[in-house]
Amino acid sequence: MHGLIETIRQFLLDWGYWAVAAGLLLENTGVPVPGETILILAGVIAYSHGELHLPWIIVVGTVAATTGDNIGYWIGRKGGRPLLERWKRFFHVGSEHIAAAEKLIERYGALAIFFARFVTGARVIAGPLAGVLRMEWKRFALFNFLGAAVWVSAIAGVAFAFGSQLDRLLALMSDFNWGVLAVVVALLLIYWFRSRRTRRS
Repeated sequence: MHGLIETIRQFLLDWGYWAVAAGLLLENTGVPVPGETILILAGVIAYSHGELHLPWIIVVGTVAATTGDNIGYWIGRKGGRPLLERWKRFFHVGSEHIAAAEKLIERYGALAIFFARFVTGARVIAGPLAGVLRMEWKRFALFNFLGAAVWVSAIAGVAFAFGSQLDRLLALMSDFNWGVLAVVVALLLIYWFRSRRTRRS
């Protein structure tokens, strides 16, 4: 883990905002790269080194994340479910993650796109999956942008504020992801129980 962090940190020091843009663009297109870790380290660098500046990290990160998710959306829309199945095998993404995200999007629509930003696995597949499910693009684009702006600002801002405590910060973000995931699972269970009751009645 520390080796990966040091590699990403050096990448950010060498390439600056281009590294932030590339990492978030790839992750939100559907490539499982550690976008959240990139944002955290960019915020820490802004705090401790000064090579990066927080407002520009937020602007670049929001644009890259929004663009990446839109690319993923149109790839999913054009390629359909067969493309999603090939993508799943290539990147070793579990079927249960896709099934959970699919139920969430079908139940909560564009609002799920907003909250998917805060869950690492869901963030990667939300754009392509919304395209496969043919969500209305205007609603997707709006909630995609809002989610990107809030997520990037929150992660980079917290990283900047706690820049001297990197290990604790990474642990905190991991706990936060698990917390959001638990809420998502709870919502899916509630939806499943209600659907089951409706079918029985």
